[in-house]
Amino acid sequence: MNMQEAVQSVLSQYANFNGRARRSEYWFFTLALFIASIVAGIIDAILGAMILQWVLIIATIVPSLSVGARRLHDTDKSGWLQLIGIIPIVGWIVLIVFFATDSGPDNKYGPNPKQAGAGSYDPYGTPPPAV
Repeated sequence: MNMQEAVQSVLSQYANFNGRARRSEYWFFTLALFIASIVAGIIDAILGAMILQWVLIIATIVPSLSVGARRLHDTDKSGWLQLIGIIPIVGWIVLIVFFATDSGPDNKYGPNPKQAGAGSYDPYGTPPPAV
């Protein structure tokens, strides 16, 4: 999955907290969001206001939380574990470790997206056709 596919996937599942997200989907979306925030910061510095950064934050808070929950589901953890991020320093370190962990086998959140084949994984929980 490349960055464009990851961003399209996350934004098409804007508020979908069900299913699983691969590492590449999560990290490419995070990288795209980081780059967008730098660009928005530069434009805001030129304009002398922080309007674009606030618009970006407000527009991406829900997709960021939903892809984070789906990423944790991929490692067989609850999406509520994102609340660990509230704990200063240690919370973010733990979350980074969880987000960087490889996909597990099929679990209660759905089939392993790596083994389902490219493009055949349905994030809404429809099982793949029997072979």
